[in-house]
Amino acid sequence: MRLRVEFTTEPFDLDEAPAHAVAAREVVEAADLDAVDVGPFGNTAEGGSDAVLAAVDALLRKSLGAGATRITLQVNVIEGGGA
Repeated sequence: MRLRVEFTTEPFDLDEAPAHAVAAREVVEAADLDAVDVGPFGNTAEGGSDAVLAAVDALLRKSLGAGATRITLQVNVIEGGGA
């Protein structure tokens, strides 16, 4: 099964990426994911279910550990992603 995760970390800082945002970006960029898109107001990544779920676990732990006070995420099954 293929999944897409969309997430944001808070609090926002428009002048400089906060440590929790950098931690989340490092997690998804290092994970075995494809179609990674990192931006200032939202991030998305796609991949196999095991890789996405492992990345979600790591980004929650690392972002919270780096000072995130809120993490919003959505995980969707990608149509035609297989079983």
